[in-house]
Amino acid sequence: MSTREVAHPDGRIELSDHDEIERSPLFNHDLAPVRVAERTWNTWDYAALWVSMAHCIPTYMMASSLIKNGMSWWQALITIALGNIIVLAPILLNSHPGTRYGIPFPVFARAAYGTVGANLPALMRALVACGWFGIQAWIGGLALHAFFASLWHGWPAALGRVHGYPTTQWISFLLFWALNILVIYKGMELLRRVERWAAPFVLVMTAILVWWAIDRADGLGPIMEQSGRLHTWGEFWPVFVPSLTAMIGFWSTLSLNMPDFTRFGRSQREQAVGQIVALPTTMTAFAAMGVVITSATAIIYGEQIWEPIALMSRFESPWLVAIAMFTIVVATLAVNIAANVVSPANDFANAFPSKIDFKTGGLITGILGILFQPWELLADSKRYIDGWLIGYSGALGSIAGVLIVDYWIIRKTNLVLRDLYVPDGVYRYQGGWNPAAVIATVVGAGVALAGAFWAPMRMIYDWAWFIGFGLSGALYWILSSRR
Repeated sequence: MSTREVAHPDGRIELSDHDEIERSPLFNHDLAPVRVAERTWNTWDYAALWVSMAHCIPTYMMASSLIKNGMSWWQALITIALGNIIVLAPILLNSHPGTRYGIPFPVFARAAYGTVGANLPALMRALVACGWFGIQAWIGGLALHAFFASLWHGWPAALGRVHGYPTTQWISFLLFWALNILVIYKGMELLRRVERWAAPFVLVMTAILVWWAIDRADGLGPIMEQSGRLHTWGEFWPVFVPSLTAMIGFWSTLSLNMPDFTRFGRSQREQAVGQIVALPTTMTAFAAMGVVITSATAIIYGEQIWEPIALMSRFESPWLVAIAMFTIVVATLAVNIAANVVSPANDFANAFPSKIDFKTGGLITGILGILFQPWELLADSKRYIDGWLIGYSGALGSIAGVLIVDYWIIRKTNLVLRDLYVPDGVYRYQGGWNPAAVIATVVGAGVALAGAFWAPMRMIYDWAWFIGFGLSGALYWILSSRR
């Protein structure tokens, strides 16, 4: 019996059987289209996923870094809210094919880039995820190090120093790294369970920290009275633009690979509602907590402390420090697996379907995360925003432009599911590559990132995600219409 598509009344599509595609070199079980009966994630699952991912230390640090860079509390919150509303659009647009066809991001990318060319956006996205994995693992290691220090004050100095850091800090980093790998090897179902309880736990603990900050700063009044250093439009605008781009860049990774999660969705409505309700509200609320706490530190300690681990390490009670650090470990573990492992593991599996499965891809992600030297990326707030967040947003924005134009404008959401998994289908293009998608991506990313290396184009670099998205999308539409 030949493989055929089965269209369900709710718009979801599956194959009648997988026998044919299972014989293809482009197939492995981690990349297989999820059968409709196995698509079980509901509204709460997607809301919990975003709540858990948003309640992470990089979110806190991103918000607090805006205060450190001169913004007032209200300027920071407007910037954060606007950025998350904007990035929600490509997230929802790229979520649709996951739920409709049950396919992960690298398989979805085959429609636009070709069965071989899909490795270009997949590996670009994967490398960014590896960098984020390293950042989160370093943060989790710092929290674990502080947790051990709260139990034994001699821990930091026990084994001397290596490369400017206590040896015990490197040990803590590797222990947290290993904990992530352990969860990876347990699979996606464990991830869903972790996300469900981690989200409310982290929210409650952060709310307690906000209460502490307000109490120690003698109320919200003194905190809200801090006006920041950007008093005129001319002072605010040069800080606002790259900060807004950084906010979008923060989730530009998930704006590409949400099909890795929405492929498990019970319906388009449930995955969309879960994301719409949770992402902008949670990000803004959690960022507001970071803004309040950072603003309060200027009153409490006479300096703005943008790193929460450094702040919590100042608590006098060892048990309070221990509880705070345990909270950070839980938050960081939950978001690291969801945001920075699922996608690259699938991406590496897509590049070598017969050799790499999800678990091996996750291990590769972890190793590359160490090679990114996350301790250098987090050395200061300016490097974190201008160098890291803005830097990769232009490249990922160019991929988003191509995918959205291809799926929504050119194909009008219609894909041939079988042909995404076979080398001789409609997505073979020229030797498995679609030149239009590759050219559009390279040009869009190149122009967006040129300002990082050439001063006259610095203004373009500040708008990197927007430039990459708009230029690549328009160029792809033009090149595709000529075929």
